[in-house]
Amino acid sequence: MRIGEASRVSGVSARSLRHYEDEGLIVPGRCGNGFRDYCQSTLDRVLAIRSLLESGLPVRLIREVLPGLTGGTEAATEMVCSEFLHEVQGYRDRIAARIAVLSDQQAALDAYLKEARRTDL
Repeated sequence: MRIGEASRVSGVSARSLRHYEDEGLIVPGRCGNGFRDYCQSTLDRVLAIRSLLESGLPVRLIREVLPGLTGGTEAATEMVCSEFLHEVQGYRDRIAARIAVLSDQQAALDAYLKEARRTDL
């Protein structure tokens, strides 16, 4: 199917589909006239990419892991999944650390504002 139909079927904009291709996340086929041709397996991959992006994972990590998840032996896929989960855990831990810093900053600002309002009276 062409990009417009692929966009409607997947719920992903044509612009995003082109971006995924530019990033090397998908490789749609090409028709004789040069138009992109999306098969169901590519659309399935698009939905997986979209889900991973919505989870906050960076394109770099998705690009590294997708080939191993969609092709190869079961043992290779399990190894990639294990490595991927390790990377996801590390990414999650970095986010948690940033949240902790932001929470501390927010608490400090709250204390400052509370004190400033009290002395303003």
